[in-house]
Amino acid sequence: MDLYRTGLYVPGDRPDRFASAEGSGADLVVFDLEDAVAPDRKVLARDAVVEWLRGGRHAAGSAATGAADAPSVAVQVRVNAGDEDDLRVVSALPEGIGIRLPKVESAADVDRVASVAPGRPLIALLESARGVVDATEIAQHPAVSALALGESDLRSDVGGGERMLEHARLTVLFAARAAGLPAPMASVFPAIRDLEGLDADTRRAADLGLFGRMAVHPSQLPVIAAVFSPTPAEVAWAEEVLAALAAGGVATLASGEMVDPAMRARAERIRSLVG
Repeated sequence: MDLYRTGLYVPGDRPDRFASAEGSGADLVVFDLEDAVAPDRKVLARDAVVEWLRGGRHAAGSAATGAADAPSVAVQVRVNAGDEDDLRVVSALPEGIGIRLPKVESAADVDRVASVAPGRPLIALLESARGVVDATEIAQHPAVSALALGESDLRSDVGGGERMLEHARLTVLFAARAAGLPAPMASVFPAIRDLEGLDADTRRAADLGLFGRMAVHPSQLPVIAAVFSPTPAEVAWAEEVLAALAAGGVATLASGEMVDPAMRARAERIRSLVG
């Protein structure tokens, strides 16, 4: 399962930002053909993204920002719902580039996309009450590689505040994990300058079990990364747990905490996040 601490949207009609987005340090870059692009610039955006990702400029993105040794960044394209032209061009891009599909409300929505772009990693974006209610069915679709929640659209559809979002986050989380998918990333925090608010809300999402968060500005990335990076105390705990459980059975840590094999997966996950 792919886990990303940080994701960054970049408008598809701003090719001047493509290289800096890929060199921003984000684990995932999403080239956006949907909400970030005005209706009369959709075709321009699609052409620009295709040129970047198909023409080899994407592979040189990190070098263009002076980070030639940086690890390659994961890439997705957020298409427009119901736009088969978007799907066709993305399906012709290099393998591994995912489709971020907005406004998914049923498994049938996924069927239509999978028929046009078979074999492509597909991230189902749930943005309505119906999408959240049917999250389990959508997550179990064999073409779906991850779920995501569109919180701004969901607020518009449902109303409500933090308690509503908490319910939606948990619903989507359980649907994803039950289907063997990674924990969903938290949705964009729209107040770009409110880094304290971003930190607080991201910690709430992490406490619920979500992992990682999408951003709309590079300044948000360090805050998000810090929340989803294990602390030295957590790393030390994980190492002690794994050492204590090496012989199997139940063990007791130096702190007096009893640990058993049920804790192994959590300790291994913390250790995998180091570095």
